[in-house]
Amino acid sequence: MEEQLAELAAKVAAIETKGNLTNTMFAETYYYLTIPLMIIIHAGFLAYEMGASRAKNALSSGVKNILAFAFVIPAFYFFGWWVYWAFPTGLTLSAGPNGISGAEYASGFALAWGEAAAYMGPNTEDQIDGVFWGAFTLFAATTASIFSGAVIERIQTVGFVLLAILLGGFSWTLAAAWGWHADGWLIQQWGVHDFGAAGLVHAVAAFFALGVLINLGPRIGKFNEDGTANHLAGHNMPFTATGLMLIVVGFWGFLMACLVVGGESWSWGSNFSTIYGTPTNLGALSFNILMGVAGGIIGAWSLTRDPFWMMSGALAGLISVASGLDIYFPSITFVIAMVAGLMLKPAATFLESFGIDDAVGAVTVHGTMGVLGMLMLGILGSGYPALLGENAPTVSIVGQLVGTVVFVAIGFISGYAGSLILKMVGMLRVPEAAEIAGLDTVKVPAQAYPEGIMASPPASK
Repeated sequence: MEEQLAELAAKVAAIETKGNLTNTMFAETYYYLTIPLMIIIHAGFLAYEMGASRAKNALSSGVKNILAFAFVIPAFYFFGWWVYWAFPTGLTLSAGPNGISGAEYASGFALAWGEAAAYMGPNTEDQIDGVFWGAFTLFAATTASIFSGAVIERIQTVGFVLLAILLGGFSWTLAAAWGWHADGWLIQQWGVHDFGAAGLVHAVAAFFALGVLINLGPRIGKFNEDGTANHLAGHNMPFTATGLMLIVVGFWGFLMACLVVGGESWSWGSNFSTIYGTPTNLGALSFNILMGVAGGIIGAWSLTRDPFWMMSGALAGLISVASGLDIYFPSITFVIAMVAGLMLKPAATFLESFGIDDAVGAVTVHGTMGVLGMLMLGILGSGYPALLGENAPTVSIVGQLVGTVVFVAIGFISGYAGSLILKMVGMLRVPEAAEIAGLDTVKVPAQAYPEGIMASPPASK
């Protein structure tokens, strides 16, 4: 009898250790499903960039985008995941106040070798690490795709891949460790709150791209001798617009993955929360994503009537409200997003006046609007708890400004320095003759349109 009771007690203890199996399976499935949804973002970027390229560069732009996705995944596996858990407190690799950071902690489960490898491979007793890593990996890959569009039609493939690895494997991950991780010093000391990653994904990637663009230079024919800019139109606007809509679809998975499922030993409580432990739910996302998309499109349409800027306005609207999607009321979301849509084309034109050739407006859409999103939350969300717990830091305009400056600096400095090194060794830009001939001709063993494309007649007035 005693043996049976002991055996029963052991089984009960094992069940308690395992937790609520139904909830555990739901949590695993939840993050698993965010991954293919976020891959739709990359399908969108693929179509978006190929359509925005001239016909002679269409496949080259697509190949580059596919390679960014492919190379960032192993980069994040072999060292990016470790960086996220090791660096939250800064560059000291020390443990933070919650005890879930620092080099020792990260080395315990975020390395692909040694004892930590038990968490970095198939393990039927582990329902979260693989899918949680997968969701974060797609965040990292998204930064590379954001950067990719800005530099099309003139960057060397190998140089681009190296920069994508730097951005997705380290630059973005460092920003996430500081501004998303519960032990992050930007959160603990400044109350930074960036739920939907307006700053720590979009602004980091965009200002990384800006740093690269300065060293890369404009496409041949973009600017005249007097400094005025020419419009180098992409060859397939319907493809670009469709790609932008697919990115919007993928945003649902991206923002869904920003929530923490409750009821697990690793979660903040019994309900959905943000990555900071503050309360929110999928309902908040449903209201605010839709209102952000609509506001951005309407704002851009009101000013430009241009389908490219209208669809870019959808992204701008979402990014401009991303930091506060968890707490904004939908009417506020709509107004902010509409303002972002109105700002979009003038901001891109302003950047172009400095001789910067951003082929798809990535610096403006993701950078300018990422900064706007961070600062708007500092104004509208001031005083809101930035982290769960007593005496938690609160959101403030000063804190959001500090976070913005840090995110911009991480992106710009690493992008500029990395591309400058590649430029010095001749690995940044393709030769002039190759650019004129078209990168598909000299770099890709295939043609997007082997039978040619008929030129469109000029639009009638």
